[in-house]
Amino acid sequence: MNTLPITITKNSKGNKSTFTMEFNHDRFERVAAALGMVSKECLASIAQSEKEIKAGKTRKIKSLRELR
Repeated sequence: MNTLPITITKNSKGNKSTFTMEFNHDRFERVAAALGMVSKECLASIAQSEKEIKAGKTRKIKSLRELR
């Protein structure tokens, strides 16, 4: 398996910790392909999501806990 050089830095904002990943567009395409983000199923899912957003079938949430 080939390795993919990625720069990861930790950012601290108040009480929250976030990470930033940096890589160029060629590497992003490789990561996206490896994660299946450009598969037909994924693209169909994105298209369906866009239809639901336009139809008003979505709502804003404040936390992922609301999805339980």
